[in-house]
Amino acid sequence: MTIVPNLASIRCVNSAEIKSPAGHYSHVCVAGSLAFISGQLPIDADGKVLSDGTFAEQTDQVLANVDACLKAVGADRRSLTQVRVFVADIAQWPIFNDRYAEWIGDHRPARAVAGVSQLHYGAAVEVEAIAFLSE
Repeated sequence: MTIVPNLASIRCVNSAEIKSPAGHYSHVCVAGSLAFISGQLPIDADGKVLSDGTFAEQTDQVLANVDACLKAVGADRRSLTQVRVFVADIAQWPIFNDRYAEWIGDHRPARAVAGVSQLHYGAAVEVEAIAFLSE
């Protein structure tokens, strides 16, 4: 038996608050009650890549971009069920963890971190996530 998804029930959205995707993807795709947020890099609303900024500055921009994606589908941080974090230098992880904890508060979604050899545009951090959308 082959299961074919109902493509009409998949909705892809781009946030008006952040730079439009430069590649062939959407900021967020919603399937059923789940929102899948594409990897967010430290790129500001004007499209400026902040790869030359400090790790903390890049982290703050990435998390702001995640907020914009959540808002575009009527969700917020409490809707997050899983967060995946990619860092180009795992030694920077404590900085990310501190900024993230301040950003997300008491909510603790499932999370993974991966040290990677490099990220697009020479960025230091990228975050992708999954959120649950209430009916």
